[in-house]
Amino acid sequence: MTNPDVERVVDTDGHSVLALIIPSNHRNPGIRFITDHESEHQLGVLCWDKGHIVEAHVHNPLSRSVKSTQEVLFVRSGHLRLDLYSENGEYRCSRELSTGDVVFLPSGGHGLEMLEASEIIEVKQGPYIDESEKTRFLPLDNPHLS
Repeated sequence: MTNPDVERVVDTDGHSVLALIIPSNHRNPGIRFITDHESEHQLGVLCWDKGHIVEAHVHNPLSRSVKSTQEVLFVRSGHLRLDLYSENGEYRCSRELSTGDVVFLPSGGHGLEMLEASEIIEVKQGPYIDESEKTRFLPLDNPHLS
């Protein structure tokens, strides 16, 4: 998981990864996964030359245990601010994302503010139960929110 141009945002505990940010200009030939093998979500970047073939395949049925919901956001267009929080809702930092950026959110909390009209694609594990899957909170210590 050594990709120098992928930003790894770690909480103050030194272990909890709050975000992995893949900038739009990320180029790394071949297939590189930015998540660990143990991650409940597997996120890789595939960069192939013209003519490369990925062999046809199916994924075999497999039972998996999912302990938390993890999200991947693809910024199709626009500009936004991503605010990151610890598991208890304490503000940690913010990052600006733009067209083409991708962010993986494996733990902690997050919020978004659109700095211009934006289109985002979100991918997360399912099935979706209902709104009880998340805990909303009022950030008290985020310097961007007054």
